[in-house]
Amino acid sequence: MSSPIYRRVLLKLSGEALMGEQSYGVDPIVASRIAHDIGEIQSLGVQTAVVIGGGNIFRGIAASAKGMERATADYMGMLATVINALALQDALEKAGVVTRVLSAIEMRAVAEPFIPRRAVRHLEKGRVVIFAAGTGNPYFTTDTAAALRAAEMRADVILKGTKVDGIYTADPMIDKTAKRYESISYLEVLERQLKVMDSTAISLCMDNKLPIVVFNLREPGNIRKVIMGEPIGTTVTASR
Repeated sequence: MSSPIYRRVLLKLSGEALMGEQSYGVDPIVASRIAHDIGEIQSLGVQTAVVIGGGNIFRGIAASAKGMERATADYMGMLATVINALALQDALEKAGVVTRVLSAIEMRAVAEPFIPRRAVRHLEKGRVVIFAAGTGNPYFTTDTAAALRAAEMRADVILKGTKVDGIYTADPMIDKTAKRYESISYLEVLERQLKVMDSTAISLCMDNKLPIVVFNLREPGNIRKVIMGEPIGTTVTASR
């Protein structure tokens, strides 16, 4: 049996990934399926960290666009990510995976405060670490939080789970002629303004030579396929 090609990974999930076919909130069945997939790679010895968004509950940018003060809206969005982190922790522990939630905003009753060395120690002990509350600062997305935490944890790769199977020349849900890239450079993503991650996150990955693999999270077993090196999704690196 072949071995995983990555030793330590950071999985970036959108809040919407937990919704399933619902229009709001968390679908326990979907959370359980994602937890099973995470547990599968954890059992292979891959140290796994997760950053999750909060868009299924509250989206700060959208609220800001409607007139809410941006910093307030962003803090509300960070709290939504904590709710999602706890939901995913519950699903993981029901699947027998030991998990710790570390929050960038202190709330000791429900999560540990984020301390980089403590997070690394949890990973080394075989625990899944879920990073909640983004970076703890307004004006930064959870994509940027994922890039920052991956760099701090010295992860080998960011796995960006989406509802499509990679990065396309255009939105494949709208443009049926859109072509999928097998690989693409950070600069191309920035120059073409492809909506993979925000520009701050892409720049941070580029500066730290941190590859990104964008893949379809809705397909069961895809996380395992990525860490085993199967050619699925799109890889973002310094050169194509």
